Amino acid sequence: MSRISKRLLFASALFTTAMLSTQAGAQQLAANDVDEVVVTGSRIKREDITGVGPATVVSQEQIARAGITNVEALLQRLPASAGNAGNQTNAYWTGNGYGTAQVNLRGLGINRTLTLINGRRVVNGGTGANSAPDLNMIPTAIIGRMDVLKDGASAIYGADAVAGVVNIITLDKYEGLKLSAKYGVTDESDGGEYNVDVLWGLRGERGGVTAALTYQKTEVVNLASRAPCGLGEVGGALVCVSSASTIGGRAVLNGQQINFNQTPGGNGNFYEPYSAAKHNFNSNPFLNAVSPLERISTAFLADYELNDKVSLFAEFFFTHRESNQIATPGTLRNLVVSATNPTNPTGQNITVIQRRLAEPGPRQFFQETDTYRLVGGAKGSIVGDWTWEAAVNWGRNTGIDGMTNIANKERVNNTLNTAVCSTAAGAAIPCADYLGAGDVTQQVLDYILFTSRDSGGNEQRSITADVTGTVYQLPAGPLLAAAGLVYRDEEGWRNPDALTVLGIANTNQQDPIAGKTKAKEAYLELSAPLLADLPMVRKLELDGAVRYSDYDLFGSNTTYKVGLNWTVIDSLRLRATFGTGFRIPSVPELFGGVAEGNLTTTDPCSRYSTSGNATLIANCQASGVPAGYVQLGNTVLTTVGGNQNLQPETAETLTLGLVWQPTQVNGLSVTVDYFDIKIEDAIRSIPGSTKLAVCYAAPGLTHPFCGPANFTRSPLTGEVNFLSAQPSNAGMEQMKGVDVGVRYDFDIGERRASLDWNTTYLDEYVITPFLGADPIEFDGHIGGGNGGYPHWRSNASFAVMDERWTGTYSVQWIGKATDFNAAPADIGYRAPNVFYHNAQFAYRLGESADIAVGVDNIFDKKAPFIKSWTDGNTDTMTYDLLGRRGYVRLTYQFN
Repeated sequence: MSRISKRLLFASALFTTAMLSTQAGAQQLAANDVDEVVVTGSRIKREDITGVGPATVVSQEQIARAGITNVEALLQRLPASAGNAGNQTNAYWTGNGYGTAQVNLRGLGINRTLTLINGRRVVNGGTGANSAPDLNMIPTAIIGRMDVLKDGASAIYGADAVAGVVNIITLDKYEGLKLSAKYGVTDESDGGEYNVDVLWGLRGERGGVTAALTYQKTEVVNLASRAPCGLGEVGGALVCVSSASTIGGRAVLNGQQINFNQTPGGNGNFYEPYSAAKHNFNSNPFLNAVSPLERISTAFLADYELNDKVSLFAEFFFTHRESNQIATPGTLRNLVVSATNPTNPTGQNITVIQRRLAEPGPRQFFQETDTYRLVGGAKGSIVGDWTWEAAVNWGRNTGIDGMTNIANKERVNNTLNTAVCSTAAGAAIPCADYLGAGDVTQQVLDYILFTSRDSGGNEQRSITADVTGTVYQLPAGPLLAAAGLVYRDEEGWRNPDALTVLGIANTNQQDPIAGKTKAKEAYLELSAPLLADLPMVRKLELDGAVRYSDYDLFGSNTTYKVGLNWTVIDSLRLRATFGTGFRIPSVPELFGGVAEGNLTTTDPCSRYSTSGNATLIANCQASGVPAGYVQLGNTVLTTVGGNQNLQPETAETLTLGLVWQPTQVNGLSVTVDYFDIKIEDAIRSIPGSTKLAVCYAAPGLTHPFCGPANFTRSPLTGEVNFLSAQPSNAGMEQMKGVDVGVRYDFDIGERRASLDWNTTYLDEYVITPFLGADPIEFDGHIGGGNGGYPHWRSNASFAVMDERWTGTYSVQWIGKATDFNAAPADIGYRAPNVFYHNAQFAYRLGESADIAVGVDNIFDKKAPFIKSWTDGNTDTMTYDLLGRRGYVRLTYQFN
């Protein structure tokens, strides 16, 4: 029995136990339950859930009509999402997060978006020392709504809420049993997706239980089925460029690059001048556009009223995930083969620059994670409308991951040392022939290869205590307040395979990670009505919050937020907020040590001699790059990891907005919000492609990115052989833009219709990497490992609802964007406007069942070519690689 099957049985047993053990008999709920609710962006209970700040609310009905069965896919369609974030169709996602899913509000970074469940924090997810929660730990069936606050909220929620907050509100009063199953597949008959959702709830007079289970299985889509090879521009046309790590082996002989036999079983002594077009290796068949995943997520929520004053509540979440990916066969570098080695046909000492170890086939990456989250607490009333709540929140994520077909570099060297190796059958250390494809024997493979195994995790513990109520009755209304205390500690750890730590494994070297942070916080929030029922002032409210935080590693900090909410007339409301933010470095940013990875990188010196750019030509020549140099492949070994010298970053956020609900058009609501975000001492890793592009655009190589601490080149070939992308307090980031939202509910005959249209215009996003440096423009750009920052993004959905059926049509628009690293004459310099059309039709079968069929990417829109692509010749963090796909969903509800 597989591990996932065992977890499924375990979860089912718990689910059944919960159903059987809940007491049906209970006393009547208190009649004086508070009708106000706590909305995202405030701790104060309010009757009016609008006006607190710029937010997008995604209801349970909207989730169902979108046909999406995972949280991250829906959030990443929102116009407010940008940049890069992990998802299942993103084969490029790294940082110990393979198989996880995050959201990146504003494109400011996944660790600047705070994720909450029912207003409380969530433990980070992955395989150890991660920076953000895995959104797919939440069963889709139990989601009541998702609030996306597009405003800084550090004064309300503490650190990390710099770009905004995603608050997932669960169903907790459900009664009955609902079963749902979905199957989806692409037009290419691959990428099959299977989902089963179960939602069950039982209510008594004093309380009840709600439980949910989601099972998801996704099948593989090979990258070569969507992009047969990696493309690059040569002579004004796109051709396959592939990787310069060849299966025969590439070396330097007498100042010229040569390549050994490329035909398995061919002449083992054959070699010829190296030719990229002839010898390079096509990696795409060894990568996935969608990687297989199997996941089971469960949730159990319970509440019980002890008496009229006190209630208890509890939440338990558990998720088990198994995922895997394939990767290209590993590359052996800088193999020294002496002239006397019998396998060397050149008669000279040579160094093999790169040799693809293709004989064992692709490497297999695998992950297995478990995530637990437990919340327990009590709440009640004090006096008047004052209420209190105290809760303990614990979360733990553990994971193992590994890779197959990894070479032990010490053993590889042994197989080249004829003093210790032997060609005899059964030799303890067999001699190897790496000069020619297919020449490495199985005996050698068994000796040099191993499977690495890493482990790690994340843990979070917090205690919160909150009170809220009316302080005083002012002439214009009640003065409301909320206050609370918080203790929180978070830790992350990762233990790579011993050979990986020692640098013996032929993979990205990693150091162990272990770190912990603690915080003690107190906050106060007030909402004061200043004026009411006056001409041009239906209501004027002043909101304010202040939060004091004391961190064990960084000392104390105070953040604040003020807001003005002015209802001019019943149909027009103006709002403004200004707040400060604070984010401490995450565990991997701070304690991550140093690691290496082959990351997609564009070298601006590739074909520089024909560029016509005088500055570029002069700079590449000054760097010792040979004339006619062509980048060998599309990846560069890049140093990443943590930086213990990092300090916290601070932020200021200003929003100005209006809400217009004209009385002449019943059901219409229009919101417009301007945002201005400034981050100082920003913690950021500048991608290698961006560093190289900025350096070589600076006359005389005068930019600090040109220093040897950032990159170096090989004196033999001119290619980049060292590149750093470690995080630093990069200076300053500034972002400005406008959000527009239109919601219109109306009737078409006897049917109800709804239009929901959200648009974001990104006017400015610039990063100043350090004091005095020229700013780097991100707005309107895409690629280079940064993700996409087009000026325009939009998503519109139109639905018509009948008693028996519902039809939905949605359009997602991703605006034009310029490649970070392309020249105006280059193919792929500017990505065009891209529109994705999706549709769903749902029909009710009787009183308890319904069926829904849908198609995503109806017109099979292909992803545009991006010069500095991540995978699949495009930006996989922005565009859809899969093409058209359809699904069918069946739902049955027992009441």
